[in-house]
Amino acid sequence: MMDVQSQAARIKLLLMDVDGVLTDGKLYNVPDRNGNMAETKGFDSRDGIGLQWLSWKGIKTGVISGRTSPATAERARQTKMAYVYQGHIEKIPILEEILADAKIDPGEVAYMGDDLTDIVIMHRVGLAIATANARAEVKREAHYVTEAAGGDGAVREVVELLLKAQGGWGEILKHYEVGAYEKAMLSSKQ
Repeated sequence: MMDVQSQAARIKLLLMDVDGVLTDGKLYNVPDRNGNMAETKGFDSRDGIGLQWLSWKGIKTGVISGRTSPATAERARQTKMAYVYQGHIEKIPILEEILADAKIDPGEVAYMGDDLTDIVIMHRVGLAIATANARAEVKREAHYVTEAAGGDGAVREVVELLLKAQGGWGEILKHYEVGAYEKAMLSSKQ
């Protein structure tokens, strides 16, 4: 069994599927201003800020999705993703292209997935992650299974795992003054 913490310490790039990982997998069709149906999805805000923290710490992020969606492109822009590939069910060539561009070893990549199309990528990276809502077959192939479901904090959970393993989580807490109030109260009582 792989030591997840030591592998997480090596990660330089987090790649993800979209539906079922960044979202709960549900697709919503809503009418646009012309009455045509447009597809949209819901993303978790905690995942979003977590992805930005990875950017602060120099860990790149990206998505490889079988579906094409303007909502995904916008979410990728908001969270400063380096790689955005949509409309690709065959993901191995995309992974190879990303590895060549990033000039990193597959062992320095983490990948999050939830369905059968993700397993081939999971087999080729250093840290394979399944979401809590993933298919049982995907969970069996993963090095780590999140407690949170996709679209409900699973990505944030992995962000924290990576930052803790790489020693950056304390800096995030300090940046947001986590624990500062309690420390101030303790010092004032002494």
